[in-house]
Amino acid sequence: MGTNQVLRSVNTELKIMEVCGTHSEVVSKYALRQFYTGRVKLVSGPGCPVCVIASEDIDLIIEYARCGFTIVTFGDLIRIPGTVSSLAVELAHGKSIKVVYSPLDALAMAKDNPSNQVIFVAVGFETTAPLVALTIMKAKKEGIKNFSVLSLHRTMPQILRTLFQTGVNLDGLILPGHVCTITGSKPFEFLARDFGITAVISGFAPEDIMESIEIIRENLHRPSIYIQYKRAVSTSGNMVAQEAIKKVFKPCDALWRAFGLIKDSGLAIKEAWSFFDARKRWPIKPIHHKQALNKKCSCEDIMKGILTPLECPLFRTFCRPESPIGPCMVSSEGSCAIYYKYGG
Repeated sequence: MGTNQVLRSVNTELKIMEVCGTHSEVVSKYALRQFYTGRVKLVSGPGCPVCVIASEDIDLIIEYARCGFTIVTFGDLIRIPGTVSSLAVELAHGKSIKVVYSPLDALAMAKDNPSNQVIFVAVGFETTAPLVALTIMKAKKEGIKNFSVLSLHRTMPQILRTLFQTGVNLDGLILPGHVCTITGSKPFEFLARDFGITAVISGFAPEDIMESIEIIRENLHRPSIYIQYKRAVSTSGNMVAQEAIKKVFKPCDALWRAFGLIKDSGLAIKEAWSFFDARKRWPIKPIHHKQALNKKCSCEDIMKGILTPLECPLFRTFCRPESPIGPCMVSSEGSCAIYYKYGG
């Protein structure tokens, strides 16, 4: 099998997925796909943190806004479609929706407006979870009563396991350097052990990604997890950040756009901190509609690495950044938005 894989690396175009949206942007911005034409096909994966948020979760946030809560979140999320509306539409209708760059800004907003109930919508992978955990600790320490968190955090290893369990055809993975600064490389060792995949944790400069691609090409017959981004990533990761996550959060089943319900792929707030858990403190059941997206939208297949944005029939015609139909055109880390800005 090793010999066949070596021959494949020489004679056949390899299919490598860059999981992280930041990597996808660098790949497009510096025309790396064109550079590797005929040798490597680079496809994007489920690494856009707001693209993977299920429409049902967007509906829940919208329901909170309609019930009079002040919703605070990161900018990209407000334009992601739910099944009934979007936060941008609700903002236009006068609902209290604020955009911040840090959960600490949301906490400060709650302190400055004690008569308003503030819900911070926490999205992102392991990269953003430690600061959210520390913000919850700070809220408890300072006795802030009008602040809570809706945790929509997702974890990266579980979605990659699910991706390969669906039978996706990939020769290698470029793993997200930002996530791995927190987790380290150990949680991804199953990719080599269980699926025979060579994966590289890469930095974000063009030369980092090119070096990572070459590592994959040279080690197809030696499945393993390689750390190219050694200046920021270690095998064990950031133990302080991991402890903050473990103190406040616990694994939970989570619903992913395009993938459905995945066991232990989210982070729920532990009972000890449940006063700050919006789901438990303010239980609300939103209204869902079955059809959330245009049936021709290919975002789900794009996030699975099956299609590229150029293969979506809506791309650049009906679906543009100023009038997005699917989530991949909304977020700055979404594949379609990146392809639209830089080309394929």
